[in-house]
Amino acid sequence: MRGTLNHVEIQVRDLAPAIDEWGWLLEELGWVPYQRWNEGRSWKLGDTYIVVASARLVGSHDRRRPGLSHLAFHAGSRGDVDQLWQKGPSRGWKHLYEDRHPFAGGEDWYAAYIENSERFKIELVADDAENDEDAD
Repeated sequence: MRGTLNHVEIQVRDLAPAIDEWGWLLEELGWVPYQRWNEGRSWKLGDTYIVVASARLVGSHDRRRPGLSHLAFHAGSRGDVDQLWQKGPSRGWKHLYEDRHPFAGGEDWYAAYIENSERFKIELVADDAENDEDAD
């Protein structure tokens, strides 16, 4: 366990849409609701959990400023990545790099890049091509 990630806490401006956006995405990726309180929610996968909580200070997140740029998740097969990409906009997630999708990270990197209403960026990474071909 030493050195593995325990949890990530994301501070948001508006909790209600954040719960909808993050809840949908995390649950699609296999995370399960874990904790619930007035100022936040969390989802867990294995020994790791992600918290979405109301920020105590005003301001907005900008992934291009110093701080955390984005989270990248293993998202399953290329088909799984494509399905999340297609469903994302109806769940509050905007497409990023549409003109280069699904190879915005390079010709050997199949991933979808999305951003929510508060501009938190997520990278959904497909399993390697060898595993993808085995799944067909």
